[in-house]
Amino acid sequence: MKPMEIELTDNTEYDVLIERACLRVAPLWPLKHFVAVSPYFGLRDMPFWQAGSKLAGTLGSPLTMDRRFYRDRIASGRISQLDIELAISELRSALTVKDVLSSSAVAGSGAREPLPLFSDYVAQNTDRDWSMVIRERVSHYCASYFDEGQANWTAPWRYNQSLYSGWLEFMKLDKTSKIMGLKQIDDLISALPSDASKAVDWALSALQVPEHLLDDYLFGAIMSVGGWASWARYTRWQAELKGDSDTSLAELLAVRLSWEAILLAAYKDSDLPTRWQSALASRVVSESISVENDIDVVLQRAFEIGYERSLVDLLESQGAEVAMESRPDAQVAFCIDVRSEIIRRSLETVAPKVQTLGFAGFFGVQMEYVPLGSDVPKRHLPVIFDPPYRVWEGLSHSNEREIEREIVKRRLRLSLFRAWKNFKTSAVSTFTFVETIGLAYIPKLFGDSMGWTRTVAHPDKKGLSFEAKHKLRPLLTAASSSDSFIQKSGIPRHDLASVGEFILKNMGLTSNFSRIIVLAGHGSTTVNNPQATGLDCGACAGQTGEASARIAAALLNDPTTRKGLEEKGISIPKDSFFVPALHDTTTDEFTLFDTDDLPSTHADDLKRLRSWLEAAGDLTRLERSSLLGTASLPVHKIRGDIKRRTRNWAEVRPEWALAKNASFIAAPRERTRHLSLEGRSFLHDYDWRSDIEFSTLELIMTAPMVVANWINMQYYGSMVDNLHFGSGNKVLHNVVGGSIGVLEGNGGDLRVGLAIQSLHDGKDWVHEPVRLNVVIEAPSMEIDKVIAKHQLVRELIDNQWIHLYRIGEDGSVYRRISEGNWLRPFYMQ
Repeated sequence: MKPMEIELTDNTEYDVLIERACLRVAPLWPLKHFVAVSPYFGLRDMPFWQAGSKLAGTLGSPLTMDRRFYRDRIASGRISQLDIELAISELRSALTVKDVLSSSAVAGSGAREPLPLFSDYVAQNTDRDWSMVIRERVSHYCASYFDEGQANWTAPWRYNQSLYSGWLEFMKLDKTSKIMGLKQIDDLISALPSDASKAVDWALSALQVPEHLLDDYLFGAIMSVGGWASWARYTRWQAELKGDSDTSLAELLAVRLSWEAILLAAYKDSDLPTRWQSALASRVVSESISVENDIDVVLQRAFEIGYERSLVDLLESQGAEVAMESRPDAQVAFCIDVRSEIIRRSLETVAPKVQTLGFAGFFGVQMEYVPLGSDVPKRHLPVIFDPPYRVWEGLSHSNEREIEREIVKRRLRLSLFRAWKNFKTSAVSTFTFVETIGLAYIPKLFGDSMGWTRTVAHPDKKGLSFEAKHKLRPLLTAASSSDSFIQKSGIPRHDLASVGEFILKNMGLTSNFSRIIVLAGHGSTTVNNPQATGLDCGACAGQTGEASARIAAALLNDPTTRKGLEEKGISIPKDSFFVPALHDTTTDEFTLFDTDDLPSTHADDLKRLRSWLEAAGDLTRLERSSLLGTASLPVHKIRGDIKRRTRNWAEVRPEWALAKNASFIAAPRERTRHLSLEGRSFLHDYDWRSDIEFSTLELIMTAPMVVANWINMQYYGSMVDNLHFGSGNKVLHNVVGGSIGVLEGNGGDLRVGLAIQSLHDGKDWVHEPVRLNVVIEAPSMEIDKVIAKHQLVRELIDNQWIHLYRIGEDGSVYRRISEGNWLRPFYMQ
């Protein structure tokens, strides 16, 4: 297998192409903080529909649904003839409404024949499915190489070799290829270069991919193992946050290309290589394909326009209400998560004098959190940031010695849990475990099956004594100890006022404070769900918002903070207290924390607040019950059914999470108060008149808006192409690598994105795949300045991954066409 020489122009150097292919891959966060990521993040530099052409032409993966989906929406009226006309006009298509309607009645989709790797071509023209075999072998290898503690027997190349060099050793032991008929595999592996970059040069020289298709081919190659590529992209992302580097992704591409060259050499005596290269030569570059006359593109755009029209109509139907001038009965700040829109509306209904606010659920405290007894911090901020602070968990009303004693006990209990688990799953005990002590598990199995008990303890509370569970509390400022259990850490006292100012200004709460201000983080309750953290707070990196809320409340109640805030012009009344809370998005119940810190003068305030939250929860559960199929039940039975879902190990839809998300609105609450946005909108309170330097506007557009886009595109990609960007059937999920991700069944590629059960109720789709519609109430000039300043924001907006609107001072909505060019939406003209 001697490599052949090919000449490349300066624009097609291998290292540039490899880097481009690697950056096209979106990262995959692990299950322990399964945050949403746009699977199209690496394509954001391309216009939306051009990226769609690339995906369709390279992977056979469109950005549109099957036509049956649009046909059903046309029949139901969700897509109107006007929507189709407007889509044709916007796309400047030569199609007519009649063309679109007649074509929508014919089954089909926007998928095209993908660019064939050589392994794909062999699979299509022989009885050997080498595409599947290669995917399986690469997946098995990556699972062992990246393993985070799940495997009892560690692979020998796990720690001291790179991914590519370890794979060479793995292949010397793996006999699967020989069993499949590749008898010369040992010689072919021996011929490979020992260096990954040289292996890429060697493989591409052998494959002789046409120059104009190299970019597509490399992208197709890395995406053929897209799940593990996404994990390798994550390891690179984490390394770069720390100023380091990681070559795993490029080396994975070297592995995949080496497989292609190996297979080409194995079939060199057949006509398959010649036929395959002839087939490649006739292909055109994927993104050069025209889309304006694509029926599926017109249908998808018409589907989106249907929602956009209803949103703009709703926002313009009611002018902004008068802001609350008297002191509110209470103030409750929620995360901007779409699930908060319903609970906010419900709370304002039962308690009209309560002011609700929307702010990112980490509440502006950029920190990582170390649970009691752990040495591994958990990030509690958007994953695009690196935390400047580390906060440790302690116990309230306890001295350092008592805390250290509880830490020792917890670590001992956790080590015993691990030892017991290892015993149950060891090679020897698996044959005798059930026979010896299986009967003792009958009560637990029965209770778990009936949903009376949890199958396992929540990880955040596992190993803690009953008393300790109720005394957990973050250590706000620096704590020191002669022992290593509690390290000097926390938020320095000289930073408290600055952090407090950041929180309050960006929350839009700098005056008219109520007696009780609740910071309500959110989390979800579910069992037997590997992707459970995806139901928690994305702004807290896939954790619940409890720690963030408790730290922010402690900070804002701290006398040092308040004194510093006074000097900065923010005066918090002495009778105003911040109370941390957790909103359970499955049950819509609230847990209030640290209420024993409130003075007795606030007992009645607290009692009223609890009753309002309880009533708001009832209203919210009633509204959500229509999606859960329990709307006909009495209110108390709806609550009971929801409780059952939280404990049922077989429940595949404990809640609908962020399904149907479609818009992001940054405006004063008075603009949307009393409007039902149906739990589809991220609501961020923002008043540009109080944002003197527009720093809050910049923060909103560079952080919450980007995170909302990631969430929106995760749902979009999981729905239009679950094969590549979703995770299939939740019932078949098996955790791999400890916390890396899931396989669907016992093999195949690592799965990314959402399961079908998070999108479909078994009869019809619940989610609607529409691009995020961002509506900001602010001057157009200031919005344009932020876009011009930040490349990421500019790419998302100018390439139409986001539709951007603003609300003018007259209450009218305008759409951004280009820099400095804001027009009334064409369907409103």
